[in-house]
Amino acid sequence: GNLKNVLDDAGNQTQVLVIESPFVGNAQFDALVRQFNAPKAEIDCTFPADAGPQALRDALTRIRAEAEDAVRSGAGHIVLTDMAQDESKVPMPMILATSAVHSWLTRQGLRTFTSIAVRSAEAIDPHYFAVLIGCGATVVNAYLAEDSLADRIERGLLDMSLTEAVKMYREAIDQGLLKIMSKMGISVISSYRGGLNFEAVGLSRAMVHEFFPGMTSRISGIGVGGIQKKLEEIHAKGWRSQSANVLPIGGFYKARKGGETHAWGAQAMHLLQSACDTASFETWRKYSALMANNPPIHLRDMLDIKPLGAPVPISEVESITSIRKRFVTPGMSLGALSPEAHKALNVAMNRIGAKSDSGEGGEDPAHFVPEPNGDNPSAKIKQVASGRFGVTAEYLNQCEELEIKVAQGAKPGEGGQLPGIKVTDLIARLRHSTKGVTLISPP
Repeated sequence: GNLKNVLDDAGNQTQVLVIESPFVGNAQFDALVRQFNAPKAEIDCTFPADAGPQALRDALTRIRAEAEDAVRSGAGHIVLTDMAQDESKVPMPMILATSAVHSWLTRQGLRTFTSIAVRSAEAIDPHYFAVLIGCGATVVNAYLAEDSLADRIERGLLDMSLTEAVKMYREAIDQGLLKIMSKMGISVISSYRGGLNFEAVGLSRAMVHEFFPGMTSRISGIGVGGIQKKLEEIHAKGWRSQSANVLPIGGFYKARKGGETHAWGAQAMHLLQSACDTASFETWRKYSALMANNPPIHLRDMLDIKPLGAPVPISEVESITSIRKRFVTPGMSLGALSPEAHKALNVAMNRIGAKSDSGEGGEDPAHFVPEPNGDNPSAKIKQVASGRFGVTAEYLNQCEELEIKVAQGAKPGEGGQLPGIKVTDLIARLRHSTKGVTLISPP
């Protein structure tokens, strides 16, 4: 609602409603609306399907104007919704709509006079919720996700009540939001809201500057017109296709035939596993060629080595033996890696004169004794981290190099975590802990 004067202790703040989570279910949203004493405004976040190339931009201008007019007329609550979508109306991306309204009200000095509730069919996972909130949403109602849960329960695919399913869904979203915020060192949702703690990939700098002020877009990309074209293509598949009753799966989370391209497809994984199982270099070459011929997926796929000139003669460079001495494996712990993989890396790196890193989970004392064939399974680099798992005098005495981890690189601000299901008898013995109990390294 209207935050009024936050510096006035004596002011009337009874119009402010506080809820436990930014996740709002369908029933909870309806109850929330009934609690609003101040006027509210519901803004339609769709645009006409056949209104020309400026339709999306015109709609963004419209919702900004409607939001400003509503706040100036006394509305303490704004509801942005795409529920009006149908065969003739295309829903705009709710992240774009939310940020457009939030940034506009902020520029006009009106943002603290209203809350922004978002009802979105797109919101599914914690990342989408986080981006919506980071773009200014006060609460989010993922109405289609809840409707999908109800549909699955009705068809017998979920053996629980809708209340239980929504409760579990909400807990998953809340935990995901807490994890995302903790990585930024943020502990309350109000500090995260509207912060735009993101970086745009593939969006034009001009559009980002207009609708996501303060966000970085290093490589630029498509603008409002390009987004509208993609939206209209998706809308046509859903509403105007002959097979509209059977929507394409899309393959966003799991690789599907005819869906979005995944770097690790089924064929690539099959070739890689086959090459490892059979030690076949020819199969490995097939896998390598398949990966090399993939279309660009990541930004790094757009990069290539630019030759400086003719190759340097081999006789003028270091030998491969001396170069290999500078190779180091990443410090992945026993637990993150299987005992077999952990040992194999140590043996392989010692064979070529390089160094392996034990990671922060300690090391099996049996590795400190050379194998009968002469192989050395002990890591040359012993790591000590905040949890000090497996750190003993014997462990430290076996190192050629000591690595002290002062901060978590993989999960900054959060700390590493080994799930209890991975804490086997061996892991518990080496880390001097209890089998089945989750182990967390402080950040």
